Amino acid sequence: MFESLQERLGSILNGLTGRGALSEADVAAALREVRRALLEADVALEVVRSFTDKVRDKAVGAAVLKSIKPGQMVVKIVHDELVEMLGAEGVAIDLNAPAPVVIMMVGLQGSGKTTTSAKIAKRLTERQNKKVLMASLDTRRPAAQEQLRQLGEQVKVATLPIVEGQTPVDIARRAVQAAKLGGHDVVILDTAGRTHIDEPLMVEMADIKKVSSPHEILLVADSLTGQDAVNLAKSFDERVGITGLVLTRMDGDGRGGAALSMRAVTGKPIKLIGTGEKMDGLEEFHPKRIADRILGMGDIISLVEKAAENIDAEQAAAMAKKMQSGKFDMNDLAGQLQQMSKMGGMGGIMGMMPGMGKMKDQMAAAGLDDKMFGRQLAIISSMTKAERANPDILKHSRKKRIAAGSGTDAAEINKLLKMHRGMADMMKAMGGKGKGGGLMRGMMGGLAQKMGLGGMMPGGMGGMGGPGGMMGGGMPDLSKMDPKQLEALQKQAQAAGLGGMKGLPGSLPGGGGLPGLPGGMKLPGLPGSGGGLPMLGKNGPGKKK
Repeated sequence: MFESLQERLGSILNGLTGRGALSEADVAAALREVRRALLEADVALEVVRSFTDKVRDKAVGAAVLKSIKPGQMVVKIVHDELVEMLGAEGVAIDLNAPAPVVIMMVGLQGSGKTTTSAKIAKRLTERQNKKVLMASLDTRRPAAQEQLRQLGEQVKVATLPIVEGQTPVDIARRAVQAAKLGGHDVVILDTAGRTHIDEPLMVEMADIKKVSSPHEILLVADSLTGQDAVNLAKSFDERVGITGLVLTRMDGDGRGGAALSMRAVTGKPIKLIGTGEKMDGLEEFHPKRIADRILGMGDIISLVEKAAENIDAEQAAAMAKKMQSGKFDMNDLAGQLQQMSKMGGMGGIMGMMPGMGKMKDQMAAAGLDDKMFGRQLAIISSMTKAERANPDILKHSRKKRIAAGSGTDAAEINKLLKMHRGMADMMKAMGGKGKGGGLMRGMMGGLAQKMGLGGMMPGGMGGMGGPGGMMGGGMPDLSKMDPKQLEALQKQAQAAGLGGMKGLPGSLPGGGGLPGLPGGMKLPGLPGSGGGLPMLGKNGPGKKK
């Protein structure tokens, strides 16, 4: 969503951080570019003016700390103001009211109200153990009520039985009554939309509000509509009174202006964002994390949360034991690739990693994309049980058969085998009892501890079965180590075949290293890359078989 804005702001702010000292003219020139970038991203003019004025006031009079370059200070000020503009804290759906809590969904036709209603119902049922009832008040759009009923079956949430000929106000009244009688905690009212705001729509919304007394009125807006979504939010707030916003299609290629403007213009918090068509494609809106993503700082917290949701603890424990013995076959590799896909694929994960936003084009050029995962899984699925357990038996005739079965060619099979060898060598380094093994256990321990998987392996290594464990790495806090300890750590890394640990302590955006991993471990096939991500490395550490 914010890719173009991220690129523009990244290049502007990189120009500032490279300088030793900044004059007022430098800041003014940079802010002119920032202003242009925000306007191009469809952010409301008054919001842009307010934003640049605040940044200018703070940047020009900033008391620069001795340890920070002036350019870095400006980046921090821009980041803090972005967070302020998006709303300082994330605000969740408020259910603090007598049951049944009524949530009224409003918005224009086609903004995704019905799908979002089902997503919210699923979220409240699974995460907060709430008993939810959904009711469609849309009597205008053909099959709208039937659509909600089918979505209800899909997410296993009760829907109000359809009664022909009832008005939206009657349905709202019946839904609240049914929720009381059925002992439901939450009732979600999916109201009708129009192609544009008109008087009958507003009157209908006001009447529904009167009979149902909703605790939350959520405006569902399509983030791809840009500036028009801000005017929509204003109109609904003035006539109906909204308590929060839900932005859909945040995974699209829109410019992101609606998200940046809506909070500032309406004063209402963005509570949730839709990130896909699947029923689990809904996330809480965290202003600081979004600001981090826009400025290319990554979003490690969200990545850890995604890993915690998608990684099975039992699989992780089983993988830990395998890693300890240094075994890693094609079935394990398939598991890793599936976990990656569940977490949003290559693009989703890299978008949350510090400094990785700039690499997307390079990754695409190197052929590292989500389609590649599909092809690799197809290759593994075309192997026999024996071949998956022991890839060394794959000779020309077998490869020919696998290529025909998976719709690929021998070159792709060889690439996959090379990648597997690299990962297998990495597993040996992790599971080994020598210097290298100790380092890898230390690196992996941090994220595993966060996810409650610590203590599964000796030496504090929590065995992470999924990609989170491979990538999130919990390096010791390098900033608290003295030079002798850092030197010892560097020697350990070299002994493990990980190359020099560039940029100690820890590399930040632009350093090229993965977060929490030694600077020497970079992505394969990209300029200046050394080793490789465990699941993607062309040449992992250690020798080839």
